[in-house]
Amino acid sequence: MPVRVEYEYAVVRLLPCVEREEFINVGVILYCRKQRFIDFLFTINKEKLLSFNPELDVEQIHGHLLSFSNIAKGNAQGGEIGKKEAAERFRWLTASRSTLIQSSPVHIGLTKDATGTLSDLFQSLVL
Repeated sequence: MPVRVEYEYAVVRLLPCVEREEFINVGVILYCRKQRFIDFLFTINKEKLLSFNPELDVEQIHGHLLSFSNIAKGNAQGGEIGKKEAAERFRWLTASRSTLIQSSPVHIGLTKDATGTLSDLFQSLVL
């Protein structure tokens, strides 16, 4: 029987107008040391984003989120940060920022299946 292990996650959110402090959840990053797992799922609802700020460059935002994904996965496109250990990548991606793309505080939980948990969190917190 699989053992439940600790994982950490954060919701990645977009602030269409940083000054207003309103945000839209666009993704979830999950890190599980024991399962050697880190991944980031995201989606962009273009109509919703543009309803908050019609001047947003949605393609540029998509590129930034894709960079987050490449860093999380440790892909070559993740640059120098993508070469770091998984825990360092997770900490970098979830660090506090005052930019268009931010993450929530880090939360913890227990899982038997990090992939399934990430999918469940994405479904319930983003979609």
